[in-house]
Amino acid sequence: MHNLLIFVNTMDLKSIDEIRQQWNVVLKKIEDQFGVDPDLQGVLFIIGVQELGQGSRSFSKNEKQDLMHIATCRLLSYYGYYILKGQDEEGWPHWELVEKIPNLSLKEQDIILKKSVIRYFKENNFI
Repeated sequence: MHNLLIFVNTMDLKSIDEIRQQWNVVLKKIEDQFGVDPDLQGVLFIIGVQELGQGSRSFSKNEKQDLMHIATCRLLSYYGYYILKGQDEEGWPHWELVEKIPNLSLKEQDIILKKSVIRYFKENNFI
């Protein structure tokens, strides 16, 4: 498993700039496809809807929070912190925490999530 703290703390300014550039590509693609100017929360929502696999529909406030949680678990699974346990009877995926996530600053969390979002969209041929 990857140590997120070492990963973030060893990043140089060039790496951070590359993430920023790729993040802007993701945001532009989302804006072009969905007609919205998303922030990180909006991107997590879109990934959650994709992972749920039930298409676009109206979601309750609690469901929207659950979708963002699903997205976060999916993204942190790249680092070995979560594994998919399966789906419930309504088709919602359930993830299990397999390793305690280290305490990260907001900046570190932002970098990790954005890098993971970029990877997710590349793997799904979105960018």
